Amino acid sequence: MVLTLGAGSGWADEGEPSVPPGSTTSSPPPEVDSNSPGLKLADGATLAPAKVLDIKSVVEDLGGEERREDTNTDVKFALQAEVLFPKDSSELNPEATARIKAIAAEAEAQKATDVRVFGFTDDLGSYSHGKKLSRRRAEAVHDELASHLGPEVTFSVRGYSEDYPIADNSSEEGRKKNRRVEVSFPRGSAGAGTDEGSGAGSETGPAGDNGDGSDGSGSGNGNGDDSDAGD
Repeated sequence: MVLTLGAGSGWADEGEPSVPPGSTTSSPPPEVDSNSPGLKLADGATLAPAKVLDIKSVVEDLGGEERREDTNTDVKFALQAEVLFPKDSSELNPEATARIKAIAAEAEAQKATDVRVFGFTDDLGSYSHGKKLSRRRAEAVHDELASHLGPEVTFSVRGYSEDYPIADNSSEEGRKKNRRVEVSFPRGSAGAGTDEGSGAGSETGPAGDNGDGSDGSGSGNGNGDDSDAGD
């Protein structure tokens, strides 16, 4: 196991990617009493606005097949597509069930009621095919998760194709990391204030769209519609 600690987020290799909308839980800054006798400020000095520093813990297995990130507010698992699905397919491998069941157990331990399931591909092949494939893979993982969690859990299920890479797509090592499904949820009681989903299997996306630009629902267990050498 590899453990790294740091503030903020970054690529698995280098750089700083953006993240999908709604993928993190906001946390208000703490209140600080500027008149507290314990504070020693120079004459005329004032306190800067309070901030919440997000400390991130990252644990990745030696093969990079599974990655866990813990922040102040969220828990996120990233599973490489190769350990979940055959090439260019959204049919779960037999060994994928145990990995997804373990994630469901962690969501249950955190008392999560809002779970986000996002699918991603690399940048090989067409963007539209990646959109369909990433969505169907996210749906397949959702279906397995839902079978282990109670009806009180709501889901946000989206497919993002090659958007929001976590590594450089110019190498196969980077593309392999980008072909993934992420499962995230608020830590502990933090989930009570989120509104990521509205029902099991439901879909919410960035403002003004349907989450992945597709028609909303699918079986989640079919193969890709056309060939895609990268997935």
